[in-house]
Amino acid sequence: MVKHILTAALAGMLIVSACQSRGKSAERNITADNVGTVNPFLWRATLDTFENMPVQSADPIGGLVVYDWKSFPTAPGERIKATVYILDTRLRADGVKVSVFRQTNEDGTWADASVDQETAIQLENEILKRARRLKAAQLG
Repeated sequence: MVKHILTAALAGMLIVSACQSRGKSAERNITADNVGTVNPFLWRATLDTFENMPVQSADPIGGLVVYDWKSFPTAPGERIKATVYILDTRLRADGVKVSVFRQTNEDGTWADASVDQETAIQLENEILKRARRLKAAQLG
């Protein structure tokens, strides 16, 4: 049992480190590094799309990436975080779901704020576009 857990943990670390490398060779060999049950193109595209966000936790086998809070210079009084769910082994439009959370700083205290539902849809579309480009690069 312990051996299986260690093997899964090592495989997850390899996938995450492989996904963070850039370049054509990494794009062409993306499926060779995939040992999880989620679509490898969606996984890599998720990490690429949110590359400027700090990862709080990542589960390449379960298809979950949780990003930590981040503020941006253009809006210092607010911060965002996101959670990405990769739901399928196939590259499908309904294979990825993004949840976005936003807080504003009110007198030194962070308070939850609303997020336009369109934001999550736009991020899902960006992940899908990137995943399609990665797949095309591997096939081409």
